[in-house]
Amino acid sequence: TICCNITLFLKFLCSIMCIIAYTSEIICKTELLEGTSCTLKLPTTNTDKSNEIKWAHTTSNAVIVRKNNKNKSNTRGLTIEDDGTLTFKSVSLKNTGKYTYTVFNADGTQIGAGEKEINVYAKAPKPTVKINCKDGDATLTCDIRDRTDLTVSWYKDNIIQTENNPKLLLTSAQIQENKPHSCSVSNPVSYHQSDSVTVSCKSVFFLTCPRKLFGFDFWIMVSILAGSGALLLLLICVLLFSNQRKKHQKGKRCLHHL
Repeated sequence: TICCNITLFLKFLCSIMCIIAYTSEIICKTELLEGTSCTLKLPTTNTDKSNEIKWAHTTSNAVIVRKNNKNKSNTRGLTIEDDGTLTFKSVSLKNTGKYTYTVFNADGTQIGAGEKEINVYAKAPKPTVKINCKDGDATLTCDIRDRTDLTVSWYKDNIIQTENNPKLLLTSAQIQENKPHSCSVSNPVSYHQSDSVTVSCKSVFFLTCPRKLFGFDFWIMVSILAGSGALLLLLICVLLFSNQRKKHQKGKRCLHHL
């Protein structure tokens, strides 16, 4: 039983070591998600342990050197393996940029040089759609906070409408279609879509009334017509009152003659 337990334990340790070895061998792609662990392979094959290998980040002061089988670095999270591979424990946004490598043999002669580049992106957040109704139209805004690395796309009934514009204008006719709208945000390594919203501005009258009437502003014309209507009503009342008074006076004269 003890032997079986020891065997199982050794198999477990072996599996863990294999997983770690596999993880460390993941090659860095050009586009990376923040937090990824990966390695930049050294193309030069002449990488004897006695060689000097230097990696440098061109957009910062990060430098790491491996010489006589020892690493010397001014940046945490970066190591050079025996074969010259540069390993990132967890890439961050500040790791974006070009990395130059230089390789020297034991007598100090340069035997290789070049550069590699990586771009690191933060994960795309879930956006929200904000609605602003004005003059019968609605402006939808895809809220992506202060992110500038994201591409915005708009959807109606899950069918793409426009791209790379954080705002979408809907006319009153489009609003009355009562179709769900949503937006998505993406960068080269991640994607997220908002919940769908159906636009419904509060006043139907504001959505359906025309902007102009007889070539003039609608509300100005309504005010004029409303004032004219009041005057017309007053005139009708005066005429009716006058007519009624005449009839009353005529009736009095008839009774007087009798």
